Amino acid sequence: MEDYSILPYCHYREDELKPLYESVGWTSYLRYPELLPKAYAGSLKVFAAFDGNRLVGIIRAVGDGVSILYIQDLLVHPEYQHKGIGRRLIAEMLNAFPDVNQTVLLTDDSEETVGFYESVGFQKVRQAGCCSFIRLHSYYG
Repeated sequence: MEDYSILPYCHYREDELKPLYESVGWTSYLRYPELLPKAYAGSLKVFAAFDGNRLVGIIRAVGDGVSILYIQDLLVHPEYQHKGIGRRLIAEMLNAFPDVNQTVLLTDDSEETVGFYESVGFQKVRQAGCCSFIRLHSYYG
């Protein structure tokens, strides 16, 4: 198995983040270029996966880190998917906040995505007797 570095990501760099977001088709952030730097500035914690100097994955969380940890972004470049990088990024984030009351995320419901999150210990909100709601700004419509 190849060894990738997982490190705190402390300095926003558009030149490496933009291609990563593009590679996975997350263009909603990119349509409004002023959003992503502000989003990163307001993050609770960010970790990155590197192959040498190349950014190949990112996990970004928001919240207070005590009562809630919200995983906002988890991206792994398609060339690096299915190599354990996403799993390692999740583990790093969860290890940084071992006593947080609840960790949540919102994602698509494809079989592969659901299977991944269940394999790292997440459950669908309805399994916890909850439901979720969303209100989207017009950028995402």
